Amino acid sequence: MDVMERPNQIIDCGDFALRRWRGQSDFASAFTLIEESLDHLRPWMPWVARHSEESTRDFLAKSTSKWASGDAYNYAITEDSTLIGMCSTRRGAEPQGWSMGYWLHPAVSGRGIATRATAAMVTEMFALPDVEYLEIAHDLANTSSGAIPRRLRFTEVRREPVTPPAAPSASGIDVVWRLNRPTPPVKGTSAP
Repeated sequence: MDVMERPNQIIDCGDFALRRWRGQSDFASAFTLIEESLDHLRPWMPWVARHSEESTRDFLAKSTSKWASGDAYNYAITEDSTLIGMCSTRRGAEPQGWSMGYWLHPAVSGRGIATRATAAMVTEMFALPDVEYLEIAHDLANTSSGAIPRRLRFTEVRREPVTPPAAPSASGIDVVWRLNRPTPPVKGTSAP
């Protein structure tokens, strides 16, 4: 596996791609994507309650500055140049741990895109030298989000109370999954 200093700005996934946010030039598309997804996101994403033009501009500005500092890598998920979702990673509580998140426009849910986008991000993040593990957290009641780390062979490591629950449909318990950096094979041995 090649070691990189930063993830690629565009990750081709075949029928869709992840691409780095392009700052304020993405504003109109990002705002529309969120607006069209509000009912789908509201039950699970606490930031939806504060959604506005200003919060979208702020997110795009922070995406640019955090990419530059190496603290977060936020991607738009695109299909035929149309924004269909978001996938992100950010530094976790420990220096070599990173948190991941994702969501899709409701019109493209159920096609495996979120799982494949997250898998692409896993590969990309483990190509960085300072990433030892990745974590995904979701509310216990959000079974759709929970299916992704399970499919990608993350291991459930803990359940944490969130008081009060962060979003309207939230149970108040976050499930945290972890995937450790793969151990390279020992020289002179072959994989089974």
